[in-house]
Amino acid sequence: MYITAQTIISAVALASAVGAIVGGLFAIYRWYQRQNKQDEDIKAMKEEMCLLTYGVLACLKGLKEQGCNGPVTEAVAKIEKHVNQEAHK
Repeated sequence: MYITAQTIISAVALASAVGAIVGGLFAIYRWYQRQNKQDEDIKAMKEEMCLLTYGVLACLKGLKEQGCNGPVTEAVAKIEKHVNQEAHK
């Protein structure tokens, strides 16, 4: 069997096609991993924001107990309304 230029060209074309397919599959796999990582990051950020909201609400309620009115009362009402709406989504 002789190796001709056409045989070498065919082998290189096949290797390139296989490489392109593997590269495409790898790119899709990496994209999928990034999406999962972003979902985990978003979930962690939502949990942190929830804790911060409850902390701010506790501080505002403490101020309200000490006699602060006006904006404190409005803020407490808005935060409680927002928390209730989010809980029922």
